[in-house]
Amino acid sequence: MGDRVMPKDYAVGADVSFLKWAQDNGTVFRDGGHAESGLQIFRNHGYNWIRLRLFHNPTELPNNLEYTIALAKEARKLGYKFLLNYHYSDTWADPQQQTIPRAWQGMSHAELVKAVFSYTRQTMEAFKNAGVAPDMVQPGNEITPGMLWPDGKLPENWANFGELLKSATEGVAAGTDGGISPKIMIHIDKGGDRVCTGRFFDELELHGVRYNVIGQSYYPWWHGTLEDLRENLAFMAGRYHRDIIIVEAAYCWRPTEYLSGGSPYPETPDGQRQFLIDVDAAVRQTPEGRGKGVFWWEPAVRGRLRSRGFFDDDGNALPVVTAFDR
Repeated sequence: MGDRVMPKDYAVGADVSFLKWAQDNGTVFRDGGHAESGLQIFRNHGYNWIRLRLFHNPTELPNNLEYTIALAKEARKLGYKFLLNYHYSDTWADPQQQTIPRAWQGMSHAELVKAVFSYTRQTMEAFKNAGVAPDMVQPGNEITPGMLWPDGKLPENWANFGELLKSATEGVAAGTDGGISPKIMIHIDKGGDRVCTGRFFDELELHGVRYNVIGQSYYPWWHGTLEDLRENLAFMAGRYHRDIIIVEAAYCWRPTEYLSGGSPYPETPDGQRQFLIDVDAAVRQTPEGRGKGVFWWEPAVRGRLRSRGFFDDDGNALPVVTAFDR
């Protein structure tokens, strides 16, 4: 990145929801041969935001309320800002699945609206009482197809979806009553798709959902070219006049996603680093100064996702970690 000036409000971020789990299970991360916590390594390289997901009542994954608060506390000690990502599910919520939590199954739409509000308010109060109130909240994860299926499934149930989303944002405000209300991010998975982005956010505004920030996922093997991303960033800035963050991005440091060829960058450590540098540059070039940050998805992990991470199989930091070094 050379000596380019970092805007004070620019988010250099990472979703580190699995980091504590990895370290608790014996993973050691090293930078330049020195063992340090993953959070400290990222802080040393200019990272200033973390993103943490919250599942309602997970049975196989660690991301419950207690775990998430503990990880947020570790990050706050190092000066990080905190984006909280509600999945409103007991497991992954994404374009393929938006499963209602077991505790809410069988509820009517009206009951679901109340449950979303109460749960959001209570968990926000828990974060506030623990001294780690989020700076930003995204209700739902990659919600292009809606959330809490089938009640809030899109495109058929826009009215229900709008009410569920408004209930979530009201719960955020109620849970931080008396404190600083966090910004609301709406997150979809259409980084390089201007048409689908416009269709979603036009409809969202028709249903009166209030939000501050547009969040997009951008994985090039799913979401188009870097030029597609630039085109969509310019479109969003000009049409919605809101700040935009690429809140999920990643690229592999060894051959994984492009085994049949056609990769826009080599799937190598240096190719991975250049991908992040170029995505960051595209976001910074967004018209109206609306590009406000980039978050890497899960840089500090164990297992099969490590190919997208910032560390090799022995836990040594890869070149990508230096992409924001000044």
